[in-house]
Amino acid sequence: MSVILDGIVLGLGFGLLGVGMTLVYGLGGVLNLAYGEIAVIGAIVASRVHQAGVPIGLAALVGVAAAAGAGVLLDLTLMRPVYRLSGEQRTLLGLLLTLGTAFAIEGFLNWRDPLGALSIYVTGAPIPILGVSMAAGAIWGSVIALGVGGILLVFFGVTTFGRAVRSVIQDEVGARLIGISPSLVRTVIFALSGALAGVVAVTSSMTAPVTITQGFDLTVFALIVTVVGGLGSVAGAFLAGVLLGIVDTTSAFYIGQYITSIVLLGAAGLTILVRPRGLLGR
Repeated sequence: MSVILDGIVLGLGFGLLGVGMTLVYGLGGVLNLAYGEIAVIGAIVASRVHQAGVPIGLAALVGVAAAAGAGVLLDLTLMRPVYRLSGEQRTLLGLLLTLGTAFAIEGFLNWRDPLGALSIYVTGAPIPILGVSMAAGAIWGSVIALGVGGILLVFFGVTTFGRAVRSVIQDEVGARLIGISPSLVRTVIFALSGALAGVVAVTSSMTAPVTITQGFDLTVFALIVTVVGGLGSVAGAFLAGVLLGIVDTTSAFYIGQYITSIVLLGAAGLTILVRPRGLLGR
């Protein structure tokens, strides 16, 4: 049971990563390969701010805001020429530019702060869940992830802007004809995507340090979750995140940590074969 609960904790973070990735893809057909590095930016900024004497809660919020700002900056600069293209040209240029951005961010962080990491220690005794003692950090991280996930589901299901986002995802030309600005929507979603990456960095640091070398792994996890859940599906990303989190911890426990990435890729490949559009993709 402990393996399953650990997988759920891990999977909730996976789910938020997948939501951030799938929203950007759904709006513009671009896979952001710098997504994991944006999460790392949030972690390092939070760490630096906390080291300057700011309380960790406020420092974490600053880190999330920094990640959101990085997403907006990416949209307002490199993504502009990408969105002037269409089809495969847009997808390919987006992949190349975001991949280059990922390398640039990782190189800069390795140069300026090679030992940088964010680790948030949550005090409190372990909390029993279904007979298993769970660390306070894992519980708080899960509560935050669930809260953010609930807010997202309400936001996209009820609010006017959430409906505007769905309109752009379904038909960009039609959305423009009824007065919705796809450019503005994309900028807001890049900010939201970056903020989600920052939240994942913060919640993950409650159970293990988030270092500057984890950007690539976070991007890979986000891609796998996005594919398995279904491109453009928020609920699918959460479902896939939890399922893949359980697969990850189970394979690590029974087989070994060294093979978990292979198992996750195998699960993604199997999903594509059985259900090419993903679990909840349309």
